[in-house]
Amino acid sequence: MRAVARLYANENFPLPVVEALRGLGHDVLTTHEAGRSGESIPDDQVLAFAVTDRRALLTLNRKDFVRLHQRNSNHHGMIVCTVDENFARQADRIHTAISEYESLDGQLIRVNRPPR
Repeated sequence: MRAVARLYANENFPLPVVEALRGLGHDVLTTHEAGRSGESIPDDQVLAFAVTDRRALLTLNRKDFVRLHQRNSNHHGMIVCTVDENFARQADRIHTAISEYESLDGQLIRVNRPPR
């Protein structure tokens, strides 16, 4: 079971979820902290940055990143999520999902909001 993950949250990912994941012990870098916010960086370059920094990508942009994964799974993981206004619950679901893997390398992990 994986204890701590190195994650890269792309620009549209909610900061409260990032903070909650940090509280759970994960090493999360945001686009803003990487000095790359507001630049409209293409998705393939966002993924390339995550790969270079050996981080799994954390995103709400599911369709585009699933396509990138289907073209090339040579990455350190992708966690694609649906929007959930309950940030603590979303962080817990992400934590649980990634904790099931020994390594996130090449994995596409879907974390969906529970039904209402």
